[in-house]
Amino acid sequence: MKEISASELKSWMDQGRDFLIIDIREPFEYEWSNLGGLNIPMGNVIDEKKQIPTHKEVVIHCNTGARAAALIDVLETLHGFSNLINLAGGIEAFAEVVDASKQPYK
Repeated sequence: MKEISASELKSWMDQGRDFLIIDIREPFEYEWSNLGGLNIPMGNVIDEKKQIPTHKEVVIHCNTGARAAALIDVLETLHGFSNLINLAGGIEAFAEVVDASKQPYK
């Protein structure tokens, strides 16, 4: 599974790189703090997989990276995706390393 660090993700954002962020946390978590990506709660992703582009990189994240890693495994193994990247440490790592205002809901 591909992973990206919080600092590398910030670099991509600053460069205006063409990629999509998908936040798989629940809507109340997303409303609390987010990275500006598309919010598709983990339980809805399989039903909504048509929203996930296959022609560019897609960074998927949750709070710590664990839920995103499990979901990416399913999407790659059962649904043929090959362009998915896990945010290592999730939004918690992003808040710790890049922007403290992005603290996740706890």
